[in-house]
Amino acid sequence: MIYISLFLAFLKIGLFTFGGAYGAIPLIQESVLAHGWMDEEMFSNMIAISESTPGPIMVNAATYVGSSQAGILGAAVATLGVVLPSFAIILVVTALFRGCLKNKKAQAVLRGVKPCLMGVIFATGVFMAVKAVFLADGKVSADPAAAAILGILAAVMAVGKQAGKKEVSPIVLIVLAGGLGSLLYGM
Repeated sequence: MIYISLFLAFLKIGLFTFGGAYGAIPLIQESVLAHGWMDEEMFSNMIAISESTPGPIMVNAATYVGSSQAGILGAAVATLGVVLPSFAIILVVTALFRGCLKNKKAQAVLRGVKPCLMGVIFATGVFMAVKAVFLADGKVSADPAAAAILGILAAVMAVGKQAGKKEVSPIVLIVLAGGLGSLLYGM
């Protein structure tokens, strides 16, 4: 039954994702492709939509996949699956271990996990950039429009850093990428 498959797939994603949504993208991709719910191009588009819409990426992705596979009930089931582990863990941690996060050993574990998460997020970004620019329909080919958008966004981020700002707002980058996509790919 599709509802059980959606719930269990996103429950697994919710259980084994540590460090936020960007760390979950590889797990979501593996699950969605393994179940045949999307192809790689559709997955990349879904991630772009999930990042561009308000709310956590994992919840948006679960809702999107669930909706595309089984309508509103599928969206609700997949969303419940992805948020249930975090909700339960936070509830237990808050109730039982208020002082745990102040513990030096717990802090050491969290400091050790951060570089790993940064690597996963970086690898995901590189993978998505390479897929957008060089791979189309499983064939190696350059997409000049995607390369131009990627280059312009990178330049905006670099100029923003040089201009004294800490970083360019993700909202500005999303709006700029959407506008460039509309301009270069046509509506």
